[in-house]
Amino acid sequence: MDFTFSEEQETIGKVARQLFEARATPERLTELEAGEVRFDDALWRELAASDLLGIALPESVGGSGGSFLDLGVLLAEVGWSVAPVPVYATLALGADTIARHGDSDLQQRYLSGVVDGSVILTAALAEPGNSNPALPRSTTARKDGDAWLVDGAKELVPAAQLAHAIVVSALADGEPGLFVVDTDAAGVDVTPVETTNGEPYAQVTFANASARRLEGEGDIVGALYTRALVGLCAIQVGVTERALRIAASYTAEREQFGRPIGSFQAVQQRMADAFIDTEAIRWTTWHAAWLIAEARLADREASIAKFWAAEAGARVVATAQQVHGGMGIDITYPVSRYYLWAKDIELALGSASQQLARLGAAYSEGPK
Repeated sequence: MDFTFSEEQETIGKVARQLFEARATPERLTELEAGEVRFDDALWRELAASDLLGIALPESVGGSGGSFLDLGVLLAEVGWSVAPVPVYATLALGADTIARHGDSDLQQRYLSGVVDGSVILTAALAEPGNSNPALPRSTTARKDGDAWLVDGAKELVPAAQLAHAIVVSALADGEPGLFVVDTDAAGVDVTPVETTNGEPYAQVTFANASARRLEGEGDIVGALYTRALVGLCAIQVGVTERALRIAASYTAEREQFGRPIGSFQAVQQRMADAFIDTEAIRWTTWHAAWLIAEARLADREASIAKFWAAEAGARVVATAQQVHGGMGIDITYPVSRYYLWAKDIELALGSASQQLARLGAAYSEGPK
């Protein structure tokens, strides 16, 4: 296992950072957040023009044929700039799943548009009253001739109000499966919901909604959940690194009693702890992403990474906010966005305690 990024991965990170820092400025983010939806269509098109939306998609649909680790590098840059584009929803949740489990017709129908920026996708895993996103309970699918009909409800679906299609987990004949539903299909209702970080999420209900089934061996819903967790962790890598960088810059410049506050022992200890937490998030995330890229099982490692992204991520952004004093809670100051994004990631698809429970359930007691 080598955590050194390849030259291609380094290029992905550099190109994405340059683009985000030029376009996702604090002023532009404030402008978007005052509107109806936090989404920059022009930036999305620029990502497509820079060949970033196809980095982990097959060459047969115009992609670059890269790996999940390549996608993780891009997601970390999204977190670094808290960029207003649905990279996670479209690439990690929707396109990656269709690329792995969709037939050539489905791939051509959706993925070519993802590459050129004309199609946005997402996936719906979380259900009301169900604490396990890897196992659908209330959403069902039944065969109707050559098609499938989906019924049920999903909550907190990322970018659903922007998406052209949604990958939906549902029970079919008592077994979990994945289905692709167009958002403009009859029986699909998308209701945007407010979120603390302003990112677009929605509740989606299905009533006899026509769908196409995705095929694959093993637990494909669980595999999607694992990848979704690691995608969130990759974003958290960027969020925490940038929050820590902002905090370090501030404590080096802000003076009290004639010296920078970063020279005070208490501040140094908090920042050192935050640095260690950030490194833990980084290494557990890239370990899990590497396993996925190597087509190896990563369920346990994904839960470990998500535990650190949730538990340690919350500590990092709390430190970044607190060392700023009163400025830390000023919503017009950039660090506030990183705090809200980290808190959103902390709870999305299972909190730290849920990941611990999942890890504990994976171990048998063994002989006494």
